[in-house]
Amino acid sequence: MKRIRITPAWYFSDEAGNQIDPQLFVLLEGVHRHGKLTEAAKMAGVSYRHAWNLLGKWQEFFGISLVELQRGRGAHLSPLGEKLLWAEQRVIARLGPQLESLGSELNLAIQQTLEGVKPVLRLHASHGYAVELLPEFLDELRLDLQYCSPREALVALNRGACDLAGFHLPQGPVGERLARDYRALLKPRSHRVLRFITRRQGLMVTPENPCDIHGLADLTRGEARFINRQSASGTRALLDGLLRAEGLSARRIRGYELEEYTHSAVAAYIAAGMADVGFGVETAARRFGLDFVPLASEDYLLLCHHRSLAEPRLESFREVLAGQAFQEAVLALPGYSLNRCGEVEGIEALMAG
Repeated sequence: MKRIRITPAWYFSDEAGNQIDPQLFVLLEGVHRHGKLTEAAKMAGVSYRHAWNLLGKWQEFFGISLVELQRGRGAHLSPLGEKLLWAEQRVIARLGPQLESLGSELNLAIQQTLEGVKPVLRLHASHGYAVELLPEFLDELRLDLQYCSPREALVALNRGACDLAGFHLPQGPVGERLARDYRALLKPRSHRVLRFITRRQGLMVTPENPCDIHGLADLTRGEARFINRQSASGTRALLDGLLRAEGLSARRIRGYELEEYTHSAVAAYIAAGMADVGFGVETAARRFGLDFVPLASEDYLLLCHHRSLAEPRLESFREVLAGQAFQEAVLALPGYSLNRCGEVEGIEALMAG
């Protein structure tokens, strides 16, 4: 089944209306990754000559080089080339969840129009790399996936706007406190938990950790530049809980007030050299070539109404979660592990304490 994907694209034009091919960004990423224009051209699917001409047009457009070539040393990005590449990466990382949600709506509308109405499972969830995998493994079942904060997902489930709500709780005392914050939204008699995955969260730091950051206390020295997650996110709640547990003041963290909206956006911000450290999942750090200092493990959970469990769409969904293909894809994510994926349990354990 074909699926629509929505990705942002940049178009630069001058006063005369001349536009430059956005394929340049693929070339810039190739040069950054491989250090050779020949390999960058292969990555972009163009000839070396075409790549060379494209770079020449961009250089003329901006009036400054984007890639510097040195005999015997390959190619590397100029300062402007680096800024353009990382700006694009940050835009994609920041807008990714919103575009995926919009794409989910469009795919659902198109498929229902072409094939008639088929079962739809509505999932409102905190963004995560394992959740992001789900549409690839659901064939006959149509997934309407909308990303939102954990609290928004739970509110949506209670008002009947979705069938499943995805949220995450840290293991240990911090998670127990957050569960108490969710208490009003968790209903032991009507709700059930679908176990999903466990993931590691911690500090994403620039390669080789030049600021010598090994824990949250190192952030309060005021030397390292920090990039934070937005206040409504579950990851921000985890960070704030860990700071309180260690008796650390957020006011002493340089950049605590600066926010990004996804794990990838935080990682891209650091990779672009705009910060030295951020807080998020290990997968994001690895994908952007950053080092990672693990600090906490958290369980990502899916909540549903108990009456929904007997419905065919929920049964099909649970079969996917328990399937080998999906579980192997989860295990390929750095810092992710399976946690009785697809099993059902009551929420009494979440309400404890």
